[in-house]
Amino acid sequence: MSNQKRPQGGGPMGHGPGGGNMMMMGQKAKDFKGTLRRLLAYLQPRRNQLIAVFFAAILSTVFMIVGPKIMGTAITELFEGAYGKFQGIPGAAINFDKISQILLMLAGLYVFSSLFNYIQQYIMSSVAQKTVYDLREDVNKKLEKLPLKYFDGRSNGETLSRVTNDIDTIGSTLQQSLTQFITSIVTIFGIIIMMLSISPILTLISIVSLPISIFVIRPILKRSQKHFADQQRTLGQLNGHIEEMYTGHQVVKAFGHEKKAGDQFDMVNEELYEAGRKAQFISGIIMPMMFFIGNLSYVLISVVGGVLVTQRAISIGDIQAFITYSKQFTQPVTQTANIANIIQSTVAAAERVFELLDEEEETKEITTASLTRAQGAVTFEHVDFGYGEDLLIKDMNIEVSPGQTVAIVGPTGAGKTTMINLLMRFYELNGGKIKIDGLDVRNMSRSDLRKNFGMVLQDTWLFNGTIKDNLAYGKSGATDEEIFAAARTAHADHFIRTLPDGYETVLNEEASNISQGQKQLLTIARAVLADPPIMILDEATSSVDTRTEVFIQQAMNRLMEGRTSFVIAHRLSTIKDADLILVMDQGKVIEQGTHSELLKENGFYADLYNSQFSEKAAG
Repeated sequence: MSNQKRPQGGGPMGHGPGGGNMMMMGQKAKDFKGTLRRLLAYLQPRRNQLIAVFFAAILSTVFMIVGPKIMGTAITELFEGAYGKFQGIPGAAINFDKISQILLMLAGLYVFSSLFNYIQQYIMSSVAQKTVYDLREDVNKKLEKLPLKYFDGRSNGETLSRVTNDIDTIGSTLQQSLTQFITSIVTIFGIIIMMLSISPILTLISIVSLPISIFVIRPILKRSQKHFADQQRTLGQLNGHIEEMYTGHQVVKAFGHEKKAGDQFDMVNEELYEAGRKAQFISGIIMPMMFFIGNLSYVLISVVGGVLVTQRAISIGDIQAFITYSKQFTQPVTQTANIANIIQSTVAAAERVFELLDEEEETKEITTASLTRAQGAVTFEHVDFGYGEDLLIKDMNIEVSPGQTVAIVGPTGAGKTTMINLLMRFYELNGGKIKIDGLDVRNMSRSDLRKNFGMVLQDTWLFNGTIKDNLAYGKSGATDEEIFAAARTAHADHFIRTLPDGYETVLNEEASNISQGQKQLLTIARAVLADPPIMILDEATSSVDTRTEVFIQQAMNRLMEGRTSFVIAHRLSTIKDADLILVMDQGKVIEQGTHSELLKENGFYADLYNSQFSEKAAG
């Protein structure tokens, strides 16, 4: 996900010489007008600043456009004085005072033009950043309200792309392209007016060259678009291949696939080279052709202008000014076409952001009950739940007393983790009730509910920061002694102190500078520090060795004293001491009881336990 700024005035897909992407179309929005209206609504609070930007852009451009005309007056004055002296006309001389005044006026115009350009850029930067700030705030608030099913149904990369890349695209367009668009439009009309004031005939010659240029380069652009699309496609394939090979380099080496991976890289790299070569070559033809047509126009303007000068129809300074205008004319036309394309891509990016803002939120909270610190009684009453139309859990009834340890076992897809998600109210029930201490969880705030739970998951999550900061995440305002005590309880204190910087060791973004087992110990220590009345352990010991597992089990036993605990485990040896074991299959609790009771029943649990025992013996 690149955050690089898009090139301004570049060739197709941002490559090649200037003006090449006059006809290139960006990603299109499905509802261009509707999305544009919503985006403009974010600019509405800053309309006064935008009006100031508009007038500053007009003044800056007008002062710049008038410059060549005044310069032409100075050249005419210089030429007529020099020509008179050369012809020996009495009293003829170069009027340096008048020329100096003209040049001072010209310098003043350019200073004012630069000043108003600075003003418009300064104001627009504030408008763009405040607008993007508001968008980010709205998106961040929205993300806090989205249900877990939204994140389960989409990749993290897609959500991140909307939050970062798409909003950055909007900010970049507001900052750069909007003022450029205003300036380009004013420049086009201003130059046409100035050229018409000099000579309508020369203006016609200059304007006719533009459609001729478009007619000539259109077929070239169509061919280059195909190759640029191939270039982007193969570039994506190459990036994906490189990422796969480097992130999984150990597996590649272990299975001896280095040559195969290298051959695949060479093949995709060759495709990228061919597509890039053709795209750059074809787009590279565009500017020489435009220059050729432009130069023919200059020659024609010079010839016709020379004839008009000999007929005293226009002055020589006007010819010079007109040629300057004709050279300036193509640039804003190209920029306008390019910016129109960028605006299309920007509106498409805004549409993706608004799609996120329009996502269905979590069910609105109706807070009629308050829960500060739960005793730990948990009840499932006739609970029904399904991710779609088909129910995964049907008529589930469970009664858990305060302080009990409840183990949940069953095959993959039985509904174990779903049950925990319902308990935490990550998903809403289709029917029935879940109660904590006799209070329906739907009648309390999600914040109050979740403060009573501590979670240790199979997938560890640690952020970029020190080990101490990661542990302190479990409790706001935790003291160092509390952090150290939690680490000792989780058997993490020893390994932390053996690290070069101890508790001040900085974990990188993926926490890859410590082992997977050590990560798990830290997450357990974090849960210990939080000191919640109800604990959820989802395969908490799956990533540690047998010896560490024993330590963790001992720590967990101490942690679970006086707390209600829900333990999801595949290794049944770890939950033999649980007060209640729930055996789930296809969303139903098919057996429940203690370890010894379930073994005596000689049912599903007994089969699971004996199969693991026999596998262990065979191993």
